[in-house]
Amino acid sequence: MTALKPLVVVGDVLLDEDIEGVATRLAPDAPAPVVDVTGDRRHPGGAGLAAALAARGGRDVVLVTALGDDPASEAVRRGLSGRVRLLELPLHGTLPVKTRVLAGGRPVVRIDRGGGTPGEPDGAVCEALAGAHAVLVADYGRHTAGAVRAHLEDAARRTPLVWDPHPRGEPPVPGARLVTPNAAEAIALCAGTPGVSGPSLGAFAERGTSLAERWRAAGVAVTLGDRGVLLTRPGGGTPMLIPAPFRAGGDPCGAGDCFAATTVAALADGLLPEEALQRAVAAAAAFVAAGGSGNPDLWETPAVPAPGRTPGADAADAFGLAESVRARGGTVVATGGCFDLVHAGHVGLLESARRIGDCLIVCLNSDASVTRRKEAGRPLVPAADRARVLAALGSVDAVVVFEEDTPATVLERLRPDVWVKGGDYSVQDLPEAEVLRGWGGQAVVLPYLDGRSTTSLARRAADAAAVSVRSGDG
Repeated sequence: MTALKPLVVVGDVLLDEDIEGVATRLAPDAPAPVVDVTGDRRHPGGAGLAAALAARGGRDVVLVTALGDDPASEAVRRGLSGRVRLLELPLHGTLPVKTRVLAGGRPVVRIDRGGGTPGEPDGAVCEALAGAHAVLVADYGRHTAGAVRAHLEDAARRTPLVWDPHPRGEPPVPGARLVTPNAAEAIALCAGTPGVSGPSLGAFAERGTSLAERWRAAGVAVTLGDRGVLLTRPGGGTPMLIPAPFRAGGDPCGAGDCFAATTVAALADGLLPEEALQRAVAAAAAFVAAGGSGNPDLWETPAVPAPGRTPGADAADAFGLAESVRARGGTVVATGGCFDLVHAGHVGLLESARRIGDCLIVCLNSDASVTRRKEAGRPLVPAADRARVLAALGSVDAVVVFEEDTPATVLERLRPDVWVKGGDYSVQDLPEAEVLRGWGGQAVVLPYLDGRSTTSLARRAADAAAVSVRSGDG
């Protein structure tokens, strides 16, 4: 059955190493910072990171890559154990190691070591590609994709194939469903194209169309950072811009892998390319905000829940985001409520709350909780839809659904620095204020836009419907 087929990732694995420290002085013999090391982390990078992200939520993922007998290859095997199934090509040489030295969370220098050449695939690799439900090629210019190119060409004729390219790598096989270069890669790949220059959307649209035609791809999605993603197709036409849901201020390392992995997983789930890219843009923004590939929460457990599937599925991401922001010395802001019909008052409150700190997490009453607290017939909108609407707002970084009458329990896990409510409350009336004091948090009330409430909107809609019915009867 199709549902039992694996998602196959093909590409070059690296070992990523982050050496973290603090820099408060310059070296006496050169104008270079002295980094006092406070810790270091090692984890799979490149196609290894993409495969681990594609496997979130328990998805069956097979990673086809080249590994050797060196210590870096062994470290990658340990890091991927329990997450994905490995099908190895022999590696002639050593696995590349990419070391970043960070001071205060910002890269100071990157050191690259190692490198080898992949050997020929065996029958198990060919069989996996022949039976793939969807395929992602994570090309880092180390020639793994070239070693299995003929099998990738066959796969592209049968199943969705996404190719994340590299300027020094293989050209995508014809028939790829989507190719996902970033802005710098698109510029490099189109260097010398007459009449195409500059960072405008028009220039990137021309680059995307040119690349789609060159590669005979169904679509090229150029990732543009905070501007989102530009989807173009062969033959020109109007491109589609899919904006980022919010400006993410974290570590962007690995964002491209997250974007490509989410895209191919969404296509495997049956989404259209436009829908898959919307999901991928949101996932990449949340990934960056949570600390990027250096976020230790990514590697603490074998399976990380996939975001955005069901009410409450974002909860793990919300808690990880709060921890990451706190670890960087940032301010975690939270607010809560039913948000049954999101209106101008809600939007104003959320925008004001987000400006207070470095992230905003919304604690959302579940359907049962709303029913207990409100009048008959509420909620008007189910929790899954309310969470989706809130998560789409640029001011909201994460949503957590809770079942109790008050968010006290979820707040004890989130431990926000600031808890925000609208001006129809007073701090003294907030039961959450006492909970916040347990860890030194502060409850505050923000001005609220008068005359807007879900109850009044629902009553006005009911009155208008009644008038319409009477008019029709007349």
